[in-house]
Amino acid sequence: MTVGVPKETFPGERRVALVPAVIPQLIQAGFQVVVESGAGTSAGYPDAGYVDKGARLASRAEVFERADVILQVLCHGSNDKTGHADLPLLRPGQVLIGFLRPLGALQTLQEVAATGVTAFAVELMPRITRAQTMDALSSMGTICGYKAVVLAAQMLPRLFPMLTTAAGTITPARVFVIGAGVAGLQAIATARRLGAVASAYDLRPAVKEQVQSVGGRFIELPIEARDAQDAGGYARAQDETFYQRQRELLGRVVEGSDVVITAAVVPGKKPPVLVTGEMVSRMAPGSVIVDLAAERGGNCELTRPEETVVEHGVTIIGQINLASTVPYHASEMYARNLTRFLLHLYKNGRLEIDRDDPIARDTLLTRGGEIVNPRVREFFSLPGLVKQDAAS
Repeated sequence: MTVGVPKETFPGERRVALVPAVIPQLIQAGFQVVVESGAGTSAGYPDAGYVDKGARLASRAEVFERADVILQVLCHGSNDKTGHADLPLLRPGQVLIGFLRPLGALQTLQEVAATGVTAFAVELMPRITRAQTMDALSSMGTICGYKAVVLAAQMLPRLFPMLTTAAGTITPARVFVIGAGVAGLQAIATARRLGAVASAYDLRPAVKEQVQSVGGRFIELPIEARDAQDAGGYARAQDETFYQRQRELLGRVVEGSDVVITAAVVPGKKPPVLVTGEMVSRMAPGSVIVDLAAERGGNCELTRPEETVVEHGVTIIGQINLASTVPYHASEMYARNLTRFLLHLYKNGRLEIDRDDPIARDTLLTRGGEIVNPRVREFFSLPGLVKQDAAS
């Protein structure tokens, strides 16, 4: 079996799906690895590193032609800019693994399915103990949470830590994180390491202990969400009445913060607006908002995706694809996730999709020209499929 790693083509994307360090594991498991020349250069992994570990270099067309398994960071689906160019290179029976944005656009998913590939979407990895080492979404969320704080510290005209100097005492910055998922928790931890006072809010009361464990103060509001989280641990969308009351209660906390980091995303839904223009206008001049939901519309009413703007004296950062700005370690983490996943799927050199295995079952997106994932079909109101064989 041959694993192929093409160079990422999304504008500004610097990550690579595999790094040289994981290649010996794949070769030992019986795989051959072919990498497009220059695929890892932007991430800090030159071609020579791949060759030294036993991989072969090839052109993009050769990678797709030779590979039984294609590993990408942003496949067509998550890559809405240039991903369509890869469709003619895919073939029936080939396996495709990467970010595919399964709850995005139905037409895009159907285009991937029409190529005949067996596609696995890493976003659908179940949050169970056995799958933690394969959870690429959490890995990238960790990077984003870290980088959000670094960006905020760079733009804020204040110091983060408390300092006692001959010129007097400098009070610490106040960082407020809305949404305490993986990215939010890492943002809290990073803010604390830089010396800021960090607090956080999440509509899921269950995350209070997690916020406190990384040094943050959990903000509790006199409002309760219905079915706050789904079986996978993700926050559920609420009605507009809830969000309106939530905004009213959050206003005072936002107003008193030097930095606000929003990371409230509901899978498959438009992010709720949690920070209004009026709330921004009441923040102190020089304050910073980093909107980690910017790519899907943003949690801040004034966010402009892919832009950094100043409104009412407040800097609002809507930069997307933050994980790509730390490509070396983002690629390393992603490569480890994919390697574990690939070795889990392949037994004795053969792809095995066990319907009783939630890891394989939940991530399988397309097969035999169809979208086969039950959750995705239900999301798009597609009819049920006749059961298929358990193994390939």
